[in-house]
Amino acid sequence: MTAKQEWIDVAVKALDKAYVPYSHFPVGACLVTKDGKIYQGLNIENASYGLSNCAERTAFFKAVSEGEREFSHLVVAGHTPEAISPCGACRQVMAEFCAPEMPVTLIGDHGVKKEMTVEQLLPYMFTEKDL
Repeated sequence: MTAKQEWIDVAVKALDKAYVPYSHFPVGACLVTKDGKIYQGLNIENASYGLSNCAERTAFFKAVSEGEREFSHLVVAGHTPEAISPCGACRQVMAEFCAPEMPVTLIGDHGVKKEMTVEQLLPYMFTEKDL
């Protein structure tokens, strides 16, 4: 099994752990550091919807809370007919912590896959240069 397939498997397995009693829309993520460490993320909902957290941000916040700051790849998986699309908040978090050229693999049902970069997901991103 390739490393990339392992990352996809981690993201897909997170779908079963997602806490989604309201939307019933699980999302899983696998964030990989530059030294190969893996952080799994899943979405966690709350009855007060604004307090919910997406899978991508869960993975980033876990990694950053452990001192990680350099990332090499992100995989996001969902039960969607096409490759899943990250929300705007997650795209902005990616822009905060990742190089624009960092690859992102988006996975849907039945192996549907799309490869993009952070910059392709969020062109004209807001960064520290804009402050």
